[in-house]
Amino acid sequence: MIRIAITPPDIIDRVEARNIATVLDAGWDRVHLRHPGASVADVRRILDDVPLRLHNRIVLHGHFDLVNDYNLGGLHLNRRCPAPPALYRGALSMSCHSVDEALSMAAKMTYVTLSPIFDSVSKAGYTAAFSPEELGRVAQADNLIALGGVTPARIKEVAGMGFAGYAVLGSIPWGASQEELISRLKEFE
Repeated sequence: MIRIAITPPDIIDRVEARNIATVLDAGWDRVHLRHPGASVADVRRILDDVPLRLHNRIVLHGHFDLVNDYNLGGLHLNRRCPAPPALYRGALSMSCHSVDEALSMAAKMTYVTLSPIFDSVSKAGYTAAFSPEELGRVAQADNLIALGGVTPARIKEVAGMGFAGYAVLGSIPWGASQEELISRLKEFE
């Protein structure tokens, strides 16, 4: 299964780049750099501090022009940034919030996140949105990624639904010590 870690909305000073490297060195496929309030300079600072060998596994959720300056793993389309730059030809992913939308976009994207699959760990009131019948259609595409409430205890359930992988935000302790972060990542193995 594809494993994607999504950074929290706020930058965690002095440890963000280290934690991104830790996640990727632990074998996760991608880290989505998602900081909706961050400036271009903030995101550039993070990227400059992540080892170059890991840049091709980082996906931007905003400030898409930075893709021209770094060898990044792709761009993630969302409500804030619904389209890639005009000449961009790299990997694209997208946030979807209905099964119909996800299935219709799947052929156009490298992968698509569908959320919320379970009650969110990090967003109060963001509850599971799909019936078992709707989730039964997930296997119609081979690149849908489960997002929302995914914990280590739910990985088998996610796989059983036919998802290609999962993305997590709230289940990763981004601001924790290195030891705690590594320990939590091992729970997803």
